[in-house]
Amino acid sequence: MEIRVLGALDVRVCGESVVPSAPKPRQVLGLLALRADQVVSAGVLADELWSGRPPRSARTTVQTYVLQLRDLIDRALARVGAEAGVSCAKDVLVTSPGGYMLNSGGGLTDVREFERLAGMGYRAIDGEDHPLAARMLGEALALWRGPAFADVPVGGQLAVEAKRLEETRLCALDQRIDVDLRLGRHRVLLAELTVLVDRYRTHESLHGQYMIALHRSGRRGEALEAYQRLRNTLVRELGMEPSVGLRRLQRSILLATAERPAGPERAEREPAAAGAAGAAVAAVAAVPEAATARLTRVG
Repeated sequence: MEIRVLGALDVRVCGESVVPSAPKPRQVLGLLALRADQVVSAGVLADELWSGRPPRSARTTVQTYVLQLRDLIDRALARVGAEAGVSCAKDVLVTSPGGYMLNSGGGLTDVREFERLAGMGYRAIDGEDHPLAARMLGEALALWRGPAFADVPVGGQLAVEAKRLEETRLCALDQRIDVDLRLGRHRVLLAELTVLVDRYRTHESLHGQYMIALHRSGRRGEALEAYQRLRNTLVRELGMEPSVGLRRLQRSILLATAERPAGPERAEREPAAAGAAGAAVAAVAAVPEAATARLTRVG
């Protein structure tokens, strides 16, 4: 099987799609796909479909949706014939005591692949192999084709899972940008970070990374403007000031601007920074070390 949930739902048996067009069977398949090779109880499926208020006919209705999914799987198997290596849909969508299991047969699942690649990236960071970390995290993030379950109606279960997956994506993205900053790729990052800070308007870590990339590109005035925009947004929408770490970064850039004005050609020679989230803000290399303490991770 090929199972993809990081974007539009895509479940294939030997290359043949088995995704239904009807919303609720699609919802059932989405939850089974996310938890491939694990039994999902009928009660959990009912909770997903009816947000904790299942009708009396819930169990029967869930069985009906499972039969519809098996019909799609049977049709796919009929098209591929003996290549599938399974005899019928019940070998793929298995009935277990109390629930159902989607048997991946050891095939591709994009969530597992994302977690595997991101884990390799994190271990490379721990080992200070920054080029490898950037490559592994980049490959992990490339698996995302949009928001998780982008075309699936989400109930309580899938909503929580979609939020969890988005947090893991943001964590990997944050770490990959950190590594790219360490590798001196601040100019390349600017276009990406411009989009990200507009999308995540209160995400301090991304804004700190954006400020560092601007500063190291000789655009210190814009870095300070980015800080002020973030501060205004935080105060207006959340009633809070930026974190201590971000305020320290802003003061460091102010000092660097006042003491050693530099153009882009000067900024290009400044040493690589650890990113805005969790690494020493060495990007403002003109500032005394005391002014470049660790920037607090927020978001």
